[in-house]
Amino acid sequence: MRKISCFCVGLFLAGSLSFAGNAKAATKTFVGNISDSMCGLKHMMPGKSDKECTLECVKAGSKYVLADPDHGKVYQLSDQKKPEEFAGQNVKVTGTIKGDTINVTAIEPAK
Repeated sequence: MRKISCFCVGLFLAGSLSFAGNAKAATKTFVGNISDSMCGLKHMMPGKSDKECTLECVKAGSKYVLADPDHGKVYQLSDQKKPEEFAGQNVKVTGTIKGDTINVTAIEPAK
């Protein structure tokens, strides 16, 4: 009897895991500022605007990120081309998240 119970539990767990693996990540919208991975939430170049600082840091090797000062979070962005036109600006980023990286589907100015 015990072997049958263990077998049934094993089948249930295996089936549950296969459904969890097939679940599609939900698209979300995140609001924040396009910044760079070096500065994150706070730009550090004296006398430079947020845009100028972000562009200079990216030129020096940093990556574009979404800085969410309301929640104290910095998200990596999968797309490193589109954020350039929004450097230093408040935006809405739409995409799916995995860990701390947003797989970007759209970026637009936040209202």
